[in-house]
Amino acid sequence: MDQFHHVSTAFLEFDKNYQEVIKDITKRMGEGMAKFLCKEVETLDDYNEYCHYAAGLCGLGLSNLFYASRREDLAPESLSISMGLFLQKISIIRDYLEDINEVPKCRMFWPRQIWSKYVNKLEDFKYEENSVKAVQYLNEMVTNALSHAEDCLTYMSNLRDPVIFHFCAIPQIINMGNLTMYYNNIEVFKGVVEMRRGLCAKVIGQTRTMADVYRAFFDFCRILESKVDHNDPNATITLKRLEAISKTCRDSGTLNQRKSCIFSRQRNYYIQVLITFLFIILAIPYTSTKIP
Repeated sequence: MDQFHHVSTAFLEFDKNYQEVIKDITKRMGEGMAKFLCKEVETLDDYNEYCHYAAGLCGLGLSNLFYASRREDLAPESLSISMGLFLQKISIIRDYLEDINEVPKCRMFWPRQIWSKYVNKLEDFKYEENSVKAVQYLNEMVTNALSHAEDCLTYMSNLRDPVIFHFCAIPQIINMGNLTMYYNNIEVFKGVVEMRRGLCAKVIGQTRTMADVYRAFFDFCRILESKVDHNDPNATITLKRLEAISKTCRDSGTLNQRKSCIFSRQRNYYIQVLITFLFIILAIPYTSTKIP
């Protein structure tokens, strides 16, 4: 806050149309986040509302900025919000251990309405004797996040500007990959699980068009499908959502135009090493960060 005058100075240099968007979204996000300072995430509606304030409005604000720049048409509000919700929910899944161990008091965003079906206390998921229930609940959270993927694909397919497209597509693909890693993975309750940086660098370097996005989402769906345990309580709905995402990718008619970024063994090692090196050194924050 001591350096906030730099933020204010930069803000005042923007055109009025950008300022209006930023002021409106910031005000609405602040009011929403303040509401959850004293309110726990109890129900699924609470969970969606919190994610809306924390990131859904951010997605909406970005769409309005893209439109104000005259580089994009104004995206439907529901699709813009889904872009933020998808990233936010994946971030919340990732940060279970960090949030549950928060000092002086934990701040959890996993909805009680769902986790109470498996354990009496949310911290019980940390203990080995609850591993089966922990994974089942984790899979339900992953399945919930998948409900936004089709909207994200629709949103990105309507983008025209290459820079804006790249800006939007990279975090969506990387987080879809992270979601694939979280599913059925007890390690989520023991530490941070994320897609390896080499593969992140590969995604960054090879994502150019919407065909690349469809190919990546389709490949991650294949991986996720292979991990689904048919005895899992949510297996049916998980597979249904994966099939819907895969169908959207197939219906695009572009899958045969692109080799798999995820499964391909052919690599330009010099470019690969360079991109990975820059990614590590610069620590580019392409993954979503949850607002505290």
